[in-house]
Amino acid sequence: MKNIVIFGAPGSGKGTQSERIIDQYGLYHISTGELLREHIARGTKLGVLADSYISKGLLIPDEVMVEVLADTLDSHPEETAAGVIFDGFPRTIPQAEALAKMLEERGTDIHAVVGLEVDEPELIQRLLNRGVQTGRADDNLETIKKRLEVYHKQTAPLKEYYRGKGKYHAINGQGNVDDIFLAIKGKLDTPANN
Repeated sequence: MKNIVIFGAPGSGKGTQSERIIDQYGLYHISTGELLREHIARGTKLGVLADSYISKGLLIPDEVMVEVLADTLDSHPEETAAGVIFDGFPRTIPQAEALAKMLEERGTDIHAVVGLEVDEPELIQRLLNRGVQTGRADDNLETIKKRLEVYHKQTAPLKEYYRGKGKYHAINGQGNVDDIFLAIKGKLDTPANN
């Protein structure tokens, strides 16, 4: 089993590289945003609880998010047998600690953290381009700058947290998509991450 966290700033290529990692290693993709939308749409107990926060513009408490992740792992044993890739979680040290505890209760752990590192001007340009291509309303300069500010405040401590555990792998997220994936693969295929 190989459990991976992928993170990087908005526009760093997490979605693109997640797909390649999933294809290469047969991992189950867990996107917290998608999970929450699915639970809310199905009207599950967790979905109703999550929606009670989201509808008021509040952040979902860490314990609720970890419960949603635990439910996903427990209800998809075959799909998650090879491991999972966590996309969008954790975002803070308390979330990382809660995730580690939940995984430990299931006899597993996070094996590697892939950090896609991209210079800020490049991130802004990518997001502005995506906004033009997709029409996403949140891909405008003002919103992008706010999202990047939040990202830097939240993830800087998380990088050091995982670096201290020997699990953080900085990957240059600029350049050719294939080359970036080869760099990720090189890190994930080292014996320490198997």
